[in-house]
Parts: sequence; C-alpha cells; structure tokens
Amino acid sequence: MGMSSTLSFRPTPDDARILREAARDGESTSETLRRALRLLDHERWLEQFHADTARIADEDITTEPEAW
Repeated sequence: MGMSSTLSFRPTPDDARILREAARDGESTSETLRRALRLLDHERWLEQFHADTARIADEDITTEPEAW
C-alpha cells in the first residue's frame, strides 16, 4: 500500500471539537492526528502484549534449561 503525501477526512462534530480543543492548546491538526495515530499504535501493541501474556500465563520458565 503506497503512502500519500496528504490525508483528508470529513471530521464528525466530535472530531471537530477535539481538533478545536487541541488547537486552543497550541497543537496543529497534523500534530493532533499524529498523536492519535501513535496512541492507536500503542493501544494495539498493548492489546498484543496482553494477548501474549494470557497465552503464556501457565508457562513455567524454571523448567527450561539454562541458556548460558
């Protein structure tokens, strides 16, 4: 999938409110969207972390041979 140099979307009223509030705090629309994308990426990383943690919860590494 290729990356476009620009991005556009039609903000919902709630999106517009968030962007206005961020602008009042001195954050540009681009900065707000970048921050949101990074938060989404982090949220997905956390979801994978929790899934992995649940998957190996019963694993007992004390039964593994030493790696030294």
